Amino acid sequence: MAYYSPIDLPSALDIIKDRAHKIVAGGTDVYPSMKQGQTPSSFLDVTRIKELSGVVQNEAGTRIGATATWSDIVKADLPAEFRGLKEAAREVGSLQIQNAGTIAGNICNASPAADGVPPLLALNAQVELASAARGTRTLALSDFILGVRQTALMPDEIVTAIYIPPELDNTGSAFEKLGCRRYLVISISMTAANISLDSFGRISKARVAVGACSAVAQRLPMLERHLIGNRIEGIEVLAKHLTPLSPIDDVRGSGAYRLDVVQEQCKRAILRAAGS
Repeated sequence: MAYYSPIDLPSALDIIKDRAHKIVAGGTDVYPSMKQGQTPSSFLDVTRIKELSGVVQNEAGTRIGATATWSDIVKADLPAEFRGLKEAAREVGSLQIQNAGTIAGNICNASPAADGVPPLLALNAQVELASAARGTRTLALSDFILGVRQTALMPDEIVTAIYIPPELDNTGSAFEKLGCRRYLVISISMTAANISLDSFGRISKARVAVGACSAVAQRLPMLERHLIGNRIEGIEVLAKHLTPLSPIDDVRGSGAYRLDVVQEQCKRAILRAAGS
């Protein structure tokens, strides 16, 4: 088994340009999922690459480096629209996992129950990918995750950053998660919301995303359209607003139970995001 640990991005891209390697950062998903006798032939550890680290915000938006950990996100000085992402970061495993696990690793693992995906969808996140042969490209997160453990990442590409476009003023965010216990648990269902209010207190923009209730976490466009123009008081989340979801029955809960939970989670997330 080969192990590579480059210190700059061009070197990393050169290593993978001709042969696929298992890319690792925190390794919190990679190593537990390994099966005996099926170890990858080579690893590419990207944690020493400085270009992939840090959280930077400016007029163009926010750049979260691929190797930024969940603890980095919790500690970052970010505005109210990132509260949902910070709340999700605090739910990712234990503190030790939050110190090691990375945001890019969470989305590349492409689990339907990945805690980071709903709040990133609610932030309209984009994924930056780099290749030695083709340069850099950017995909919407909704186009990057294709299915269960499936992404649009090519064998010669590395995720380099997550970009968040600027939000409107007066935008809040919230994240709701249900598990079988308070911590160290895979989600039964989870919901993130980003809500913007106009000067009259009406909802001017809404993004609501749900995870662990379909093969890929997704936004709820019917619900979002329903919210626009309404005041936060007395909002309703109806079963018809959840039609894109297709939750399964498993050991953590039935599909019907998940839909009931999500209906309430959406309302709670929307209210908290709007400051109610």
